[in-house]
Amino acid sequence: MSTICMIPARFNSSRFPGKLLERARGKTVLQRTFENASRCKELDAIYVATDDERIATHMDQLGAEVIWTSIGCKNGTERIAEALKIRPELQQAEIVMNVQGDLPCTSAESIGSVVRLLKNDGGAVMATAVVLIKNAKEFYSPHVVKCVFDHQSNALYFSRSPIPYSRQGMPKKAYHHIGLYAYRTKFLLSLLERTPTELQIEEDLEQLQVMELGFKIKVAVVEDIPLGIDTPQDLRKLKKQLALEL
Repeated sequence: MSTICMIPARFNSSRFPGKLLERARGKTVLQRTFENASRCKELDAIYVATDDERIATHMDQLGAEVIWTSIGCKNGTERIAEALKIRPELQQAEIVMNVQGDLPCTSAESIGSVVRLLKNDGGAVMATAVVLIKNAKEFYSPHVVKCVFDHQSNALYFSRSPIPYSRQGMPKKAYHHIGLYAYRTKFLLSLLERTPTELQIEEDLEQLQVMELGFKIKVAVVEDIPLGIDTPQDLRKLKKQLALEL
C-alpha cells in the first residue's frame, strides 16, 4: 500500500502574505513542515504543490519535488486534487496525506498516526488528528475547531462551537482539531465533484461534507502544539516556542 504526502503551499495568503517563507530560528515555516513530514516512515514520497516561483525555488533548494498548480485553487484540497491530475501516475497511491504548509509544529509521529488509522480501517475514507485542549480560552474560541469522536476513534462531529457541552463549564476532555488529513486517493478525487452540504457551509468546515454524505472519518489523538501560522502574531508565538525548546 503506497502513501504519498502532498503539502499545498501558496504565497498569497489573505491574512499573512508570504507567511510560508517567513523564518523562525533560521528556517522557514514551510521548511519546518517539510522536514517534519520527511521524517515520517509511513510516507513513500512527498510533494509540494504550489503556484508561486518563490516557494518553488525555495523548496527546490531543499530537495523537495514540486508540482506546479494553478492560481485558481480555492483551498488546499483543490490544489492537491489538481496536482494528482497533473501527475496521473500518483493516483495509483492508495492514500494521500495532506499536510498544510503552515503547520510547522506537526510531528512525524502525528502524521504517521493518522496514516496508520486509515490503513487499519478499510471502512473509513479519511483520517485526521486532534490534540487535548488545555484551557478555556481555546475551548470557547470560534477560531479553534473542536471535535468529538466515539470509542472506536470515529468522528461524531466537528464544530467551531464549544463541544461537548458540560453543565459544569469546560468539560474534562475536549479536543482541538488539527488540519492533518489522510484520504483514500479515489475518494479525494471524487469529493470535489460533490455539492457542498448544509453543515459544511454553516460551520465553514470541509470535513463536515464527508460526514454529511455518510462517510467515516477516523480521529487520532496526538500531542502536537496546534499552532498554525495565520498571522504575524502566530509567527512570534512560533519563535517563542522554539526558543523554549533550546
